[in-house]
Amino acid sequence: MEIEQEDLSPETAFEKDPFGITVEDVYDMSHVIGKDLMKISKETRGATEHVADLQFKIVRVLEILETLVNQSSLSAEEVKMERDNLKAEVERLTKESPSADQTDLGPDKMVIDLRDPNRPRFTLQELREVLQERNKLKVQLLVAQDELQCYKSGIIPPTEDHIVTLENESIITTSPRPNGGSKEKSTIGRL
Repeated sequence: MEIEQEDLSPETAFEKDPFGITVEDVYDMSHVIGKDLMKISKETRGATEHVADLQFKIVRVLEILETLVNQSSLSAEEVKMERDNLKAEVERLTKESPSADQTDLGPDKMVIDLRDPNRPRFTLQELREVLQERNKLKVQLLVAQDELQCYKSGIIPPTEDHIVTLENESIITTSPRPNGGSKEKSTIGRL
């Protein structure tokens, strides 16, 4: 109990860190100084005027100290309130915004992870061109297969020139080759 009373006594205000002083500590300091000045003025009757002058100066210093401590505590309180407001704002923005991974880029925009093995590697125009080329090659293959079937069945004799017109107006001409005819037959026969 004695330790708690010492902590609560006004004299402990003088032992505190100057940056940790509160307004109550300033009041405690002024109380202790006032008691000491009263003792001095009672003990020395002739120096009462000097003690009174000193007392006014000390009171003025204590008033200044009180004002500074009060402003400091208000500033600290304002900083705490600002910190709390900023924390609340950050939480609100975090809840409102989409996840950090999803950024709104607008229409016709897309974010691609370059490490993703399944990411798109070609533009749509390039894919269209590749598909068109593939379709042309399929048509040419079908025409060649039909022509081969006609040669095998004997409908078309191998020595005649033939022109085949495709749907997209591409023209394929087949003509006999003088020296390579037997090689073509053997190659066709292998197919």
